[in-house]
Amino acid sequence: MKNVLRAVPLALAALFALPAFAADEAPKITEETPYVPSPRIVVDTMLRMADVRAGDFLIDLGSGDGRIIITAAKEYDAQGFGVDYDPRLVRLATENAQKAGVADRARFIDQNVFKTDLGQASVVTIYLLPEYNAVLKPTLLALKPGTRIVSHDYGIADWEPDAASKVQVPEKPVGVEKSSWIYYWMVPAQVQGHWRSRIPAAKSATALEFKLTQHYQKVEGTAKIGASTVAIERPLLKGDLLSFDLSDGKQSLHFEGRISGGQLSGQLLSGGKKLPWRAVRVDAPKD
Repeated sequence: MKNVLRAVPLALAALFALPAFAADEAPKITEETPYVPSPRIVVDTMLRMADVRAGDFLIDLGSGDGRIIITAAKEYDAQGFGVDYDPRLVRLATENAQKAGVADRARFIDQNVFKTDLGQASVVTIYLLPEYNAVLKPTLLALKPGTRIVSHDYGIADWEPDAASKVQVPEKPVGVEKSSWIYYWMVPAQVQGHWRSRIPAAKSATALEFKLTQHYQKVEGTAKIGASTVAIERPLLKGDLLSFDLSDGKQSLHFEGRISGGQLSGQLLSGGKKLPWRAVRVDAPKD
């Protein structure tokens, strides 16, 4: 795409020329902050990895000419808005949405991305410098569990992505390799803490307690089944859905449930049977 506005030519080294910022400090977006449009293959890959669909509300941070929101509205029947600090790019994106016939579902705001309320989003797309992503991390982690996040080229500090994909981009205006990395995350629920439950049985239920530790979407823990203490096996946290297995040598159990308000509600699979299951957190989650 020909940059008819203030699209700053970049050398690769310029991408890393900005200073580091404290975790609670929002970097200032200036006239020197680069605008680099995302090629079509990158846009398509980002929307596919985010599993964008009708009913999604997408917020694009650093929306440029609006192509991500416009594509999501036109091809996936989603809606949302883009945020950019440059009013000329906001005007261009608005015009592009009107030409594409999706102005009712794709709007654009001249605003600082760090002051944008993301609470409405089911999907957040990002093409910002890594320093900016790092500052945004607490805001992104505070979104509703299950919110999907996709970033072009840069990760989000030490938050390991759930998936990553490399695509070849011959027309990419920056870099030597002419390729892009797309990173995907799903915001995890907070499950760390001490939980109590019971394992239903024909005659009497067995007491179950388990303790979970959490590093973003990575979960570990131990459980006490009656008098036996065992490791939690194959824990998987996807948004607000947690599943794990337990085995005490007598039985193999598979638990899955959704987290809401300090409770896990779902089902227990044991001996080919599905039984309703519930657990309650008995202490506050720890940071």
